[in-house]
Amino acid sequence: MSTPQQQALSLIQTYYTTFNSGDRAAFLALLTDDVVHDINQGGAETGREVFRAFLERMDRCYREQVCDLVVFASEDGTRGAAEFYIEGQYLSTDDGLPPATGQRYRLRVGAFFDLKDGKVSRITNYYNLQEWLRQVGAA
Repeated sequence: MSTPQQQALSLIQTYYTTFNSGDRAAFLALLTDDVVHDINQGGAETGREVFRAFLERMDRCYREQVCDLVVFASEDGTRGAAEFYIEGQYLSTDDGLPPATGQRYRLRVGAFFDLKDGKVSRITNYYNLQEWLRQVGAA
């Protein structure tokens, strides 16, 4: 039988494996109905359906894959973290950002999780926006 920490590590690993697979229904099933998504250098959004809309915009504007993933979790399995690189391509201009011309980028990302009942109840992502802007030729 696995420990709460092992279960948390497995959930976070599955979160990123499913993200990379592109199976958005399976990905969204890993979230609580009231998931809180803290957006890098932005606000917080609440709810699985709001997260679905966020993913739709992201999928329209970017093609991304998580690589070099390292996952951490608390002993009680209620919190976790991940560090990874996101490798992507900027496909379609996103609101308020520079024009997309297919630019490629690779960024280090940190993510923090709250976990509840075997699902993700909060996800907070951090990356260096200025570095992303530099890589897509805007800074």
